[in-house]
Amino acid sequence: MTRTLVVMGVSGVGKTSVADEIVERTGWAFVEGDDLHTDANRAKMASGVPLDDDDRWPWLRRIAAWIGEQEAAGRGAVVTCSALKRSYRDLLRDGHPSVWFVHLLAPPELIKERVDARRGHYMPPSLLQSQLATLEPLGPDEPGAGVETTGSPDDVAERVLAQLADDGAGDALQGR
Repeated sequence: MTRTLVVMGVSGVGKTSVADEIVERTGWAFVEGDDLHTDANRAKMASGVPLDDDDRWPWLRRIAAWIGEQEAAGRGAVVTCSALKRSYRDLLRDGHPSVWFVHLLAPPELIKERVDARRGHYMPPSLLQSQLATLEPLGPDEPGAGVETTGSPDDVAERVLAQLADDGAGDALQGR
């Protein structure tokens, strides 16, 4: 069975860095979920206004469609997406049995340091608090695992892939 890893968490937790390392190890297809936002969503966030559900649903449907394309092609895949709410994750996995969530975790102080240090990203540090307030952790019935982002992205990617294998999804890693 193919796997689609949805690397999720709040802005600044390390989604892109970890996803890049996973893709390097697996050779799987990759899309940066932020690239699927509309220009209007990016402008809204850049102006310091958090997205609401009306903004997010079309974006999440684009991500779900991309996941479906990868599944149909039989490709393993990695996508970054905040996936802050259970309802968002439910949409992403609806009809997509390949989905496995990688919830990246870090203390809020560390995330704030990372966000404050970023340059050239459209999402300002002022929106971090709204993401932390919105975040709903993975439920025990959701496919996936929480992974601490302490250490290098390389170390975190190794932990993700080990957790994936431990969770019985290791068949997707054959031939990586």
